[in-house]
Amino acid sequence: MEESRGSWNSRFGYIMAAAGFSIGLGNVWRFPYLVGTNGGGAFVLIYLIICVFIGIPLFYMEAALGRKALASPIVGMRKLTRKGSLWTSVGWFGVLSAFFILTYYINIMGWIMAYMFKMLSGSMKGFTAKEFSGAFDSLMANPTQLIIWTLICTIVIGIISARNLNSGLEKACKFMMPALFVMLLIVVVRSVTLPGAFKGIKWYLNVDFSKVTGKTFLYALGQCFFSVGIASGGTFVYGSYLKKDSNIPEDALMVVGFDTLAALIAGFATFPAVFALGLQPDSGSNLLFVTMSNVFMNMPFGQFFGFIFFLLMFFAALSSALGYFEPISTSFSELLKISREKGVVYGLTVIFVVGLLTIFGLNTLKAFTIFGKNLFDCADYLSGNIMMPIGAIALILYVLFVWKFDNFREEANVGAKGLKVPSFFKPIAYILPIVLVVIFITGLGIF
Repeated sequence: MEESRGSWNSRFGYIMAAAGFSIGLGNVWRFPYLVGTNGGGAFVLIYLIICVFIGIPLFYMEAALGRKALASPIVGMRKLTRKGSLWTSVGWFGVLSAFFILTYYINIMGWIMAYMFKMLSGSMKGFTAKEFSGAFDSLMANPTQLIIWTLICTIVIGIISARNLNSGLEKACKFMMPALFVMLLIVVVRSVTLPGAFKGIKWYLNVDFSKVTGKTFLYALGQCFFSVGIASGGTFVYGSYLKKDSNIPEDALMVVGFDTLAALIAGFATFPAVFALGLQPDSGSNLLFVTMSNVFMNMPFGQFFGFIFFLLMFFAALSSALGYFEPISTSFSELLKISREKGVVYGLTVIFVVGLLTIFGLNTLKAFTIFGKNLFDCADYLSGNIMMPIGAIALILYVLFVWKFDNFREEANVGAKGLKVPSFFKPIAYILPIVLVVIFITGLGIF
């Protein structure tokens, strides 16, 4: 490793930071609303299968590739191949996916910050279910408020990113991730004890394959990539900070395991309350905010717990945003040969300016759609369901046909003491790109 390049201070710190990158809005915001709009338990089952058989192997590959490259995704792939090589697309797809994710991700962080203050002020106390929905709609209809909250979040990300990622973030995640799990469990207890909550549990766990289409698999695949952080450059660049004696197989298994567990818990926190409060599970991106604010405003000390919940959600979203932004800022720095601070400023400036379109797509430009989606939903769909799957396919093909499976396995198992990437995984690995291509083209309705 280059002397100027940092490394994680401890194994636990890396696992918590990597889990912090994975566990965020993808689990508590995106997963529940995708479950709600894709039929419930069948989507959950498909998501779990994809995480185990696709998510974990891909995490191994990307983390091992990052550790070998010791650089940002684009520059790292140039080091491993050559400038202008087709395989640098692995890095480009990752960085561009992270870019488009952040254009709307920081916007959602602004929603969370706004709800922190709503909880603190008690402005929603005594609201009916309809009024909770109206409060969210009112926020979305106000571009000025959204821009202000988003700008604040952008500045916070910039201040932290200008420093070394593996110092302050690593320490903060050691506290934030366990605290978020505790808060989610508190919400689960409250949610499942509401009158009528059992209907939500039953709906959440009911597997009805009649609701499954090709798009269900594509959304589940995109959710796995979005949540775990595969093919978005974050796992690559986090891997580049790993020491040679780090245990990639076991660490990756724990990170993906924590991430999946957080998503499942978020479902139990959300859907019992949704049915108990007479809300609709397929209401979309407002599901978290309308449901959770309703839950907290109808429980003892709800304002306090609601504020803490959204505060922890903000920290979880922040740790994920920092992970998504790291490959972007390091790419600016390494490609333009500028300081880290300038790379942060350039990267966030472009993200904020382009992200204004996702804000206006919720209000003033709401009537403007691309393939039937507003600009906000389009950025989500493009990054999670198009660019990340294509980037993942490119990643697997590079590992299998250029780096070669045996070389990947040797690199991944350096430092592994217990669990290792087994040799019998080789034939399975060659099936993965075929599976991904089938899910991708079927989900898009090409065939």
